[in-house]
Amino acid sequence: MTAAGVERPAVSIITGYLGSGKTTLLNRLLRAPALANTAVIINEFGEIALDHLLVAAPSENMVLLANGCICCAVRGDLVGTLGELAEKRKRGDTPPFDRILIETTGLADPVPVLQTLITDPEVGPRYRLDAVLTLVDGVHGAAQLDAHREAIKQAALADRLLITKCDLAPGESITALERRLAALNPGAQRYRIARGEIAPEDLFGVALEDCGTKNLTRWLQPEAYLAAGAHRGRYLGKGRHDDGIDAFSVHLDRPVTRAGLVTWLHLLASLRGANLLRMKGLLNVEGRPVTVHAVQTLIDEPVALERWPDEERRSRLVFITRDMARADIERTLDALGFDAGGPQESGAFDPRAYERFVAVAKNFR
Repeated sequence: MTAAGVERPAVSIITGYLGSGKTTLLNRLLRAPALANTAVIINEFGEIALDHLLVAAPSENMVLLANGCICCAVRGDLVGTLGELAEKRKRGDTPPFDRILIETTGLADPVPVLQTLITDPEVGPRYRLDAVLTLVDGVHGAAQLDAHREAIKQAALADRLLITKCDLAPGESITALERRLAALNPGAQRYRIARGEIAPEDLFGVALEDCGTKNLTRWLQPEAYLAAGAHRGRYLGKGRHDDGIDAFSVHLDRPVTRAGLVTWLHLLASLRGANLLRMKGLLNVEGRPVTVHAVQTLIDEPVALERWPDEERRSRLVFITRDMARADIERTLDALGFDAGGPQESGAFDPRAYERFVAVAKNFR
């Protein structure tokens, strides 16, 4: 709980390549009554056509919108902007807000924003990550995916994929684009929209704590990854690999050890994190259900659940990778069974434990 007496505001990222319709979506969302208590952070204020909504400027960096929302322009440090918002909220110097929307530039890589929200010691305790919303132009999206690595990465990292301008593009083109996106990012829910029209409730409540144990499979989406793998070549077309992106799921029949999970996550992030766009998992850790989430080199702290969401007791992991095949991941999975041995005296060196560690670590190279 925060000092204001409400839970940490949820933060969602709106991204997408140039001209994909981020401004149109943002304007629509800000008119929805459900988003009345929302703060907006944009990269450069002049890029967003919100002039008709502006009524006052509480500070150099913040503008009060006509609907009562706070709009902030990031001209420097995102951490500083989030910190300033949190302090003003705590003191009651701004209208109350329970959600933040961060709109990135069209060329932006979403990972630095995710890094700030997940790992920054000033930001993490004050906010919680909800959804990455990626817009893909229904008219030009296929060509942008062909030509720009940024567009592919934005799509691969999304929790929600919004295909825009569906009123302007031929139906068969939209269907082909949707299939390509399904192969790139099977776990993201996809929506066809026009003029930014979409129900806000379809976009938010994506985070694990919002889904809850009962709806954990909605967060994980393992079946979608299996289906995408079966049809990937047909969806992408002959010879197309979309910049080395691959998406797949892995199941493990045997429980993993606590030491193995820590070892595997550490080695995965440090040695293969550049190739790991996103990973989610529900693991059987010595009989207990534990969730994991990673974005490139950033590993969220594993969360132990009170109960299993279903009768399944196998570990389930889903991956979106770049230039790292399923076989590369499978070679690392032995580390999940790593046994550090019995308790040692503080500072004692156990050569047998070290040998076991070296044996599993070599599979990450």
